[in-house]
Amino acid sequence: MIQILIRKFLEVLLFLLFITFVSFLFIRLAPGDPVLTILNVDELSVSQEQVEALREEMGFNEPLLVQYGRWLISFIQLDFGSSYTTGQPVMDVIFRGLPATLELAGGALIVMLAVSIPLGSLSALYRNSWIDQASRILSILGAAVPSFWLGLLFIDLFGVRLNWFPTMGRDGLLTLVLPSLTLGLAISGVYVRLLRSSLLDSLSQEFIRAARGRGLSERRIFFVHAFRHSLPPVITFFGVSLGSLIGGVLVIEVLFAYPGIGKLVVDAIRGRDYPLIQGYILMMAVIVFIVNTCVDLSYRYLNPEMRIKEREVSG
Repeated sequence: MIQILIRKFLEVLLFLLFITFVSFLFIRLAPGDPVLTILNVDELSVSQEQVEALREEMGFNEPLLVQYGRWLISFIQLDFGSSYTTGQPVMDVIFRGLPATLELAGGALIVMLAVSIPLGSLSALYRNSWIDQASRILSILGAAVPSFWLGLLFIDLFGVRLNWFPTMGRDGLLTLVLPSLTLGLAISGVYVRLLRSSLLDSLSQEFIRAARGRGLSERRIFFVHAFRHSLPPVITFFGVSLGSLIGGVLVIEVLFAYPGIGKLVVDAIRGRDYPLIQGYILMMAVIVFIVNTCVDLSYRYLNPEMRIKEREVSG
């Protein structure tokens, strides 16, 4: 276990170095003058001397590698800079929007589990029945419909026409319903199909037939043996698809004017707020690493064969 954590730590250092370098270069190679965007003026409103003075003050005249080196030294010292637009420390701005984003992601995961586990399980238990056909059609539709279109549909139906839920802002649980429902349904289609496929594979294994031969009830066989055996591929896919979930959160936050990190970073991109963009990318990279590490550890817990092989190799 300690060797795994050490290897993961070294991997994340290399990953953070790579992702910060690539993102640093790409966000600064975007067309347009960042100084004019930060000032929110056009070229006719300020003199060239003022523009050059601000560019010199912010270090934009230096080569990109030099700028990255300065940022990296500050990062090692846990100094992420200050936002160009608000003047506040980047981490303060990010941590202020992080709870809202985590609430939305958590709500979406709850919706995804509430939809994918029953549909995937029933589809596998009643293979080729009308339940299976209906769940597969629903999962295909869920995967094919864009999340922003589904969100607009929910806003019009439940927010405007029926007036059941608020459609903007963050003020209590009711404002979380439509964004969570939109994102959760958008990602649940893939998990329905994946869980169905994994369960069908588990139900065809020898240990299931052996459990039936010992006289165990079908309920115990399904929940204790088959369902647990089918979880590792689903959990692994969740770790791989976490980036898509983060991107979906960003789109949904903008659509519902939800005050999380996603909306903050979209505003930062529009205003060329480089420190805030860089801090957001770094924060998301750390979250992805933590979740994938938890996925790896849970995979070893749920898959006894992997633990046996690791003990054989270490022994």
